[in-house]
Amino acid sequence: MRRLVAWLAGAAAGLAAYGALKRRRSERRALPEQGLDPRADELRARLAETRDGEAEPAGEPEPLDPEARRRRVHEQGRAALDEMHAGE
Repeated sequence: MRRLVAWLAGAAAGLAAYGALKRRRSERRALPEQGLDPRADELRARLAETRDGEAEPAGEPEPLDPEARRRRVHEQGRAALDEMHAGE
């Protein structure tokens, strides 16, 4: 009889814990939609602006050819080394 009571108490505790976790998860999902933080709304607006392509890209576009990109990176590295050695 004691085992049955212990088993039932354990099952009830498990169900209570499951319900509490489920409630907590649903509360977390509701938070982003409420817009509690004005900085979050500002960031969402900036991200949407960037996705729409309204933001100006910085510099020249990346070349699609891997060899051309490799050459450009090596040239930048060599230029940085020359600049460091020029200061010696």
